[in-house]
Amino acid sequence: MLLEIKVPPVGESINEVTLAKWLKTDGAVVQQDELICELESEKATFELAAEKSGQLRIVAAEGSKLSIGDKVCMIDTGVVAEEKAAAENPAAKKADLPHEPAGKDVLQEVTEKESYAKNVPSPAADKMMRETAVDVERGTGKNGRITKTDVLSAISNSQASQKKLFSREERRVTLSTLRKTISKHLVAAKNTTAMLTTFNEIDMKPIMDIRARYKDDFKQKHGVGLGFMSFFAKATCYALQEWPSVNAFLDGEEIIYHDFCDISIAVSTPKGLVVPVIRNAESLSFAEIEARVADLAGRGRENKLSLEEMSGGTFTITNGGVFGSLMSTPIINIPQSAILGMHKIQERPVVIDGQIVVRPMMYLALSYDHRIIDGRESVSFLVRVKTLLENPELLLMGNDPVKAMLQL
Repeated sequence: MLLEIKVPPVGESINEVTLAKWLKTDGAVVQQDELICELESEKATFELAAEKSGQLRIVAAEGSKLSIGDKVCMIDTGVVAEEKAAAENPAAKKADLPHEPAGKDVLQEVTEKESYAKNVPSPAADKMMRETAVDVERGTGKNGRITKTDVLSAISNSQASQKKLFSREERRVTLSTLRKTISKHLVAAKNTTAMLTTFNEIDMKPIMDIRARYKDDFKQKHGVGLGFMSFFAKATCYALQEWPSVNAFLDGEEIIYHDFCDISIAVSTPKGLVVPVIRNAESLSFAEIEARVADLAGRGRENKLSLEEMSGGTFTITNGGVFGSLMSTPIINIPQSAILGMHKIQERPVVIDGQIVVRPMMYLALSYDHRIIDGRESVSFLVRVKTLLENPELLLMGNDPVKAMLQL
């Protein structure tokens, strides 16, 4: 029986996808729920799984544009049934072939194994190939399988070939659907918003001292590392609740205010920037935020995020500091109205109480839509974030405990 595998619905506004990569070769025997290819929409990359076990018959080529409901491939489920029957009744199989020379069954079995695994990457090798965009034509592993060592060798050879002296070679690569969408999104943000950026800097020593003192206990109790993102997310949530316009959307002649903080976290992946969302971050603990960040970032780098997980944020935090950026002007993630940019922590001389001291400092940048956020609101928001981060004890309740006690 031939089972057709078609492009499934992936979102309300998405009508077309690109077949980015086949994970299995034509003719390979696949198991039910085994991943067979990658499809790329304008918002994300997702993987298509085999609905039944059988032999794969590829219909659509890599790079082809497919509409929702188009045929991607077919699976011959009868192949598995025949193999199962033969395995359950080997005597009958031999009876049908009485004149076959001795040893042919063994030879056929070896050949089938080789054809199944030959030049098919292992899971680790497949992940490396996708992340580095390196092609490996021939595997050297068992039964011809492509191994991690094969990929590393291909990367080394590729780097060596790139070091040709006086090379003037050039390549043309078609933009992926995701990259096209990112480009349109960023241009739209620049062209449709009155974007302005304000800067400040924070002394990271108080936070770094807390991490140094409690990170081991935190990891042991909660099973997740204590990073900077939880501090920034909590500080941002308190500041957003004090300055609601920074957490609002402009919709025509109306402003949509949000009483919750869905924080989008920018994650760099091999295929582009994605922004998974931490829902109701204002209600989460430090450990819950760190767990969500680790999970979303990890699955983002593996192209395993759903469209729902990347939609609906009200404010974005991006960290260019992990790549060494000292200062930048991040672009608003529309329809949001503001984005906070973190940067590299660098020791610098600063004046504290009239004395020059060396402190680990970070520049912060807030890009905002000046149509609905005034200068006073943007600057006050960023100063509030700075105050909370330089005085982490305020993050317990968003205010000075003594003032709260005195109802000041």
